[in-house]
Amino acid sequence: MRKSTVLPSIAAIVMGGGLLAAQPQPPTAIDTSVTRFLEQHRGSWHDLNVPEADGRALHDLVVKCNAKRALEIGTSTGLSGTYIAWGLSKTGGKLITVEVDEGRHKQALQHFREAGVAAFIDARLADAHDLVPKLEGPFDFVFIDADKDWYTNYAKAVLPKLTVGGLLTAHNVSQFGGRYQMTGDFYDWIRSQPNLETSFSAGVMVSRKLR
Repeated sequence: MRKSTVLPSIAAIVMGGGLLAAQPQPPTAIDTSVTRFLEQHRGSWHDLNVPEADGRALHDLVVKCNAKRALEIGTSTGLSGTYIAWGLSKTGGKLITVEVDEGRHKQALQHFREAGVAAFIDARLADAHDLVPKLEGPFDFVFIDADKDWYTNYAKAVLPKLTVGGLLTAHNVSQFGGRYQMTGDFYDWIRSQPNLETSFSAGVMVSRKLR
C-alpha cells in the first residue's frame, strides 16, 4: 500500500495507544454514563453486535482521527453505535446509523438513550442498499457491519464521500481467508485501491483515504 507523505500513517492511528491514551482528560458525565451502561449490559450482547474489544477500537479510532461526521451501516441493537457515538461526544461529531430490522432498530434507540449518547446519533430505519448511495456526505468515519456479501457495494458507494484522511472501517473481514470469506472479494477490492492504506485494529479492518 502506498504511504502518504502528508498524513500520519495508518499504523500511527491504529497503534497509537489504547482507550486510556485516547482520553487523557478526567472522565466526563458521558464517560461515566456509557461506562455504567456497558458494565450493566456486559455479556448480554448476542444479536449481531461487535465484541467489546472491537467496540473500544472503534471509539479510539474516532477520537484519534478527530471524526466529526460518521456513518454506520448495520446498527444491530446498538453496541458499536454506542462506542462510536461515545468517541464523537469527545470530537463534537454525530453518527448516522442505518438498520433494516425494525425490532433491532427500536432496541438500539433504547440502548442509545440508556447510555446517554442519543444526542450524538441519527438512527435511521431503512434498507442500506437504497439509503447509503443517496446519503450526501462527506463522512470522515465509516463503519460497515451489515450483510457481508454487500460490503464491496457499500464501500464503492461511500468511498467517494469519504474525506481525505478519513477512515473506512469494517467488521468480520479477514486478510487470511477462512470463515470471513462471506465478504467475497471485499478485502481484495480494498487492497486494490491506490488511495487506501489498510491495517487491522482488534477485529476491525481500518483503511485510511490518502487522497
